[in-house]
Amino acid sequence: MARIMEAAILIVLPIIFHFLFPVSVIIHRPYSYLGIILMILGFALASWAARVFREAGTTFELHGESSILTVSGPFKISRNPIYLGMVLWLLGLAVLLGSLTAFIFPVLLFLLTNLLIIPIEEKELEKMHGGKYDNYRQSVRRWL
Repeated sequence: MARIMEAAILIVLPIIFHFLFPVSVIIHRPYSYLGIILMILGFALASWAARVFREAGTTFELHGESSILTVSGPFKISRNPIYLGMVLWLLGLAVLLGSLTAFIFPVLLFLLTNLLIIPIEEKELEKMHGGKYDNYRQSVRRWL
């Protein structure tokens, strides 16, 4: 069920809103095709982070339990590369669609993850990993 919700948020809803509420086109063709590059970068970053999690033997599910503090690969430049990849992907979709309405979704995802989800996850990681996570948090930024 969670995968269906993620797909709806990341793919279906921005497209539906783009066509139902076409407020204004702010990025015109051919420039809107640059969104494909952002989508590819976002997908590649999230996939890379997921692969690093799998190789470390830990989960990358939102409600899963993180048994290992992962600090290699994309986690050297961002504490949340999967969320960053998702925001980049949505930003790319918004650029590709070109309408102002589509830009609501990457902003909304950024705000939700930054203000609600990440703080909860960080508290859990601090409980599980203590000073090791605190050192990591001080040396690597939340987003970039």
